[in-house]
Amino acid sequence: MSLSDDRAALTLDGCLQGARMALPLLPSLIVFAAAFGSLAAQKGMTWDQALAMSGIVFAGASQMVSIEIWREVWSLPALLEIMAVTAFVNARMILMSASLQPWLKHASGPRQYLMLFLLTDANWLLGMRYRQDGGRDLGIYLGSGLALWVAWVAATLPGFLAGALVPEPRRFGLDLLMPLFFSAMLVPLWKGVRPALPWAIVGCVALVAQRLAPGYVFIMAGALAGALTGAFMGDD
Repeated sequence: MSLSDDRAALTLDGCLQGARMALPLLPSLIVFAAAFGSLAAQKGMTWDQALAMSGIVFAGASQMVSIEIWREVWSLPALLEIMAVTAFVNARMILMSASLQPWLKHASGPRQYLMLFLLTDANWLLGMRYRQDGGRDLGIYLGSGLALWVAWVAATLPGFLAGALVPEPRRFGLDLLMPLFFSAMLVPLWKGVRPALPWAIVGCVALVAQRLAPGYVFIMAGALAGALTGAFMGDD
């Protein structure tokens, strides 16, 4: 993104405006966070562990995946497995954070760390659109990120309490929460048959890998296959 002037400011008005820009995103985020809390309760986590995970990790997709492979007794191979899976799920953050460098480089070190901690798909998109239109106030990005973080952490607890009250989640179909949420997230991304080809490749490779390899290797295999497919299909 070529901009003639990279100077940036950070104002309270910008933070408040960013928080207001994030308001339309909160309903779906709250439902997603509550679903994570419910799954955490079903996996045997305590309420403070679930809140700590939402507060420190703050990553919906990787939290959902990691809670799916959560262990009551941990070993070194299990820790390496969950680290690898979450790294693959969040690999997009490498490019997203790199795209923010021209904007964030003017902020002090602690502010940069805070903003990178708050990086999500939603506030990245809000911030980059604002900057592309000529905006310079970092408060837009920071305010939207803080609003999303507060809502995510706050909504985890009621979801946890609801999940803890259900002794047999399969009886009520609550074990389907994660696949249903991920399926719903795919719908707005539909742009036709050709762009959906990497999705199909991901699904096929993941199913084959699940049959042939132990553990959650299928997640990494599917992610790599989809990324390579997208790279080879890349348009000019």
